[in-house]
Amino acid sequence: MLIIFGGLPGSGKSTIAQLLVQRRPAAYLRVDAIEHAILQSGGQKNVGPTGYMVPYELATSNLELGVPVIADSVNPLEITRRTWREVAIKTASPFIEVEVVCSDRVEHKRRVVSRKSDIPGFKLPTWDSVVSRDYEPWQSMRLKIDTALTRADAAAELILKQWSVAPANC
Repeated sequence: MLIIFGGLPGSGKSTIAQLLVQRRPAAYLRVDAIEHAILQSGGQKNVGPTGYMVPYELATSNLELGVPVIADSVNPLEITRRTWREVAIKTASPFIEVEVVCSDRVEHKRRVVSRKSDIPGFKLPTWDSVVSRDYEPWQSMRLKIDTALTRADAAAELILKQWSVAPANC
């Protein structure tokens, strides 16, 4: 199973993804951590596509071994979402796409400006960078979770329910 997360920073993706891993062990691929490690290696000033290419390959390796994967990223473009789906198809793995949003703009801003990084040295985005980010509308079927209306633990349970009934050939 591949769980493909997407959503703006501060929407609640990582919180929900981490709750899933605690409840059902899986490889947890967090693009922020991967991109930060690439930048910290000193070889690049801009991560570019590498920040997604590395987790695509890690997901493929894990899925081929039968290990479920939870992919946690902003996933702002249809091309990145499509590539995650292609990883699942290539490995004959079922998948669930999850878009996490926070419809309460005041709450979303509060989360963005008040949170602390859990990745040492990682610089979190500002509210201005979040609202000005390119984020293409989703075209594919997905589970859309609004964290202004749904608590993280309830969201994780919704995903686990879909996981348990997902057909083997999604």
